[in-house]
Amino acid sequence: MIHVHAILDLHHEKVEAWHHEKVGNPYDGFLALACENHKYNFLLWHEEDIARSRTATDPQIAEVKRTIDRYNQARNDWIERMDEAILQELAVQEIQPRPGAPLNTETPGSAVDRLSILALRLYHMREQTSRPGADEEHQAMARHKLTILEEQQADLAQALQRLLDDIFLGHKRLKVYRQFKMYNDPRLNPYLYEPLRLAG
Repeated sequence: MIHVHAILDLHHEKVEAWHHEKVGNPYDGFLALACENHKYNFLLWHEEDIARSRTATDPQIAEVKRTIDRYNQARNDWIERMDEAILQELAVQEIQPRPGAPLNTETPGSAVDRLSILALRLYHMREQTSRPGADEEHQAMARHKLTILEEQQADLAQALQRLLDDIFLGHKRLKVYRQFKMYNDPRLNPYLYEPLRLAG
């Protein structure tokens, strides 16, 4: 079984560590997949910050945008890999959904991805509660938002664990939903497969 608390611990520990050391992945099994997804969310977060810098030049922003596209593609790829891994484990355990078992509105991989982003939001909002130079009003606002984010994380973690339990009990079905991101695919983005005609 997959335990959501282990994923929460991973998200928290790596967000803390990666702000002080090289981004890496020391995990095995499903946690290794969750860590890869988390890594790309971490990298995306900081590229998005750069893209909004008032001092960034147009060439810098263009390069950051391309980097964001690559990281976002990888992030979505690892969401799908997490869901694929769960399906493989279900097959190994010979667990079949019960007749008429419903699908969920999102997959476990998508929920893990949302928890990853929440972990980043929590880290950076927590920084704002004691930011040097910030006044008490700003810090109080950050504390209020931090409380809401913590509640959202707890709610989502509980919902994800319930979903995983239902899937492994056969009460819910799981399918991998392919993102089929088109903007990075030279076969599908017309600005990549017909650049000269479109430029004219």
